[in-house]
Amino acid sequence: MTAAIEEHYAQCEELLRTHDRDLWLACLFAPREARKHIHALYAFAQEAADVSGKVTQPLLGEMRLQWWIDALEAAAAPGEGARANPIADALIDTIERFALPRDELIALAEAHVFDLYDDRMPSWSALEDYCRATASAPIRWAAQLLGADLKAPSARAFDEAGVALGLTRIARAIAQYSGQRKFLPDDAFASDGDKASEREQLRPMVKELCRLAQSRYDEARRLALDLGPAHAALLPAATTPLYLERLARSDDYASERPARDPSPLRRQWRIWRASRGVGL
Repeated sequence: MTAAIEEHYAQCEELLRTHDRDLWLACLFAPREARKHIHALYAFAQEAADVSGKVTQPLLGEMRLQWWIDALEAAAAPGEGARANPIADALIDTIERFALPRDELIALAEAHVFDLYDDRMPSWSALEDYCRATASAPIRWAAQLLGADLKAPSARAFDEAGVALGLTRIARAIAQYSGQRKFLPDDAFASDGDKASEREQLRPMVKELCRLAQSRYDEARRLALDLGPAHAALLPAATTPLYLERLARSDDYASERPARDPSPLRRQWRIWRASRGVGL
């Protein structure tokens, strides 16, 4: 492997270390030879998720996401076209080495178009589908890198863990930013509710969101048996109970105050403990 591609993998790791330390720590428990490839997958997921926060107009965001779609569909040689981008180069190298499903990576980019507009999520099932495309998929790809049999019944743990992780991220975002309330399904609110009534409905809706996340986590934990080295792919979801516990005790999402996260030490300990067992 050339020095250039190694540097590109290193940039993927640095992006994770900077933007999502929990995720970076979870990746440390993957086998060394697979770790940089997992970094590339999550760096791509992070880049796609960050698009909405980097643009002032939805069309500009769609153009950025389309760039990733075009990069995934292209067959450029290293250093040419989209592969001049360090993260895209590392990602495409990983896709080619492990025969990852490009259609699923494209689906992740397409799912984030929702982030760019003010339309509310239409239903709870649509919300879970969004989480499968944006949070479960990278966990599943990491599991494939680690040798998981994705057709085995226990492989459903990767999907369930990702949904739990995605729902928890959304619950945390709602607690911090009122604009993220659009992720709460439209059918969860009364059609004739004004702003005051929507605010009154917010608490039970976030509780339902957290309940659903916890149930998905519990199911992932039940299924997470005898996964071997692929168990490491579940670790990004290991901290979800800590965040859900904090949200359950908090009224931050009703009062507009920033939500407090569990301490870094507790989160690190939780990831380490999960890495030592067969469950989450």
